[in-house]
Amino acid sequence: MTDQVKNERSVERIIQGQAVMDGAGVKINRVLTQPLQRRLDPFLMLDNFGSDQANDYIAGFPSHPHRGFETVTYMLEGRMRHKDSAGNEGLLTNGGVQWMTAGRGVIHSEMPEQEEGVMEGFQLWLNLPAKDKMRAPWYRDFNGADVPAYTTTDGVAVKVIAGNSHGVAGAVQREVTEPIYLDIHLPAGASFSQLVPEGHNAFIFTYRGSVKIGDKDVASGRMAILANTPGADGVTVHASEASRLILIAGQPLNEPIAQYGPFVMNTQAEIFAAVEDFRAGKLGEEAHA
Repeated sequence: MTDQVKNERSVERIIQGQAVMDGAGVKINRVLTQPLQRRLDPFLMLDNFGSDQANDYIAGFPSHPHRGFETVTYMLEGRMRHKDSAGNEGLLTNGGVQWMTAGRGVIHSEMPEQEEGVMEGFQLWLNLPAKDKMRAPWYRDFNGADVPAYTTTDGVAVKVIAGNSHGVAGAVQREVTEPIYLDIHLPAGASFSQLVPEGHNAFIFTYRGSVKIGDKDVASGRMAILANTPGADGVTVHASEASRLILIAGQPLNEPIAQYGPFVMNTQAEIFAAVEDFRAGKLGEEAHA
C-alpha cells in the first residue's frame, strides 16, 4: 500500500527550540514549548537530548511524579533505566521506545545505565482527554527490533512508533488523539510522502542533515510546524543529502489545558488536587489501586 498525497501541507513556521536543563541537570533542547501547546494540541512538549559528554546526561531524571498525560521516550542511542511506582521496570536501548500513560498518577525515574559514550533521543508528552486523565497508569517497553518498520523503493527507512504509515501499523494506537509518530531516514536525493488527516496538528523535527518541504528548508535541530491547510491530506519531504527526521501528528482535543510542572489537567482545581495528592503521598500509591 502506498500513501498517495494529493494536496500537500506547507510549512507554517520553523522553530529553533530552547536550551534547558531538566531532571538532575540533563542538557536538553526543548523543541515544543508551553506557548505552542494550543497550536500543536494534543502534544504538550517535545525534548531532544543528545550528547557524547557524560556530564550532560549522567545525573539523569531521579524519581518525579506525572499525572494527566502520556510520555513517549524514543532512544536513538544509549541506555536508560525506567522504574515506576506501579512496579514497572525496563531498559531503553538503541532504537527502543517506552510508552507510559501516567493517568491518575505515577512516580518514576529515568536513569542512564552508561558512564560514557553517546546518549541521544526524544521525549514527547501527549495529552490525555479529560475522560481519561484519571485512568489507571499503563506502561509498555518496545525493543528497537520490536518497533514496526519498512523501507520504501527509494530506500527511505521508516520506523512506525504510533499510528499507520503505508499500510504498516505502529507499535501503539490511540483512539482519541490518533497520534502518528514516525522516524524517517532518507538517503540523499530521496523523497517521502505521508498521509496526515486534515484535522490533525502536525510537525517534523530534523535531527540529521536538512530536508525540504515545498520551498522551505528545515535544517538539523529545527522543527517545522505544518500548516493546517483546508483539503490538505499529507506531507512530502525531500532530502538533497542523507537526512533523518521525526514526523508527529495528532487529533487535537480542543479542551482546556492547566499545567503545573509534571501535572497536566483541565482546571486549576484539578491541579491543586494533584499537588495535594502528591504531598500526601497518595499519587504514587494510586498506581497500585
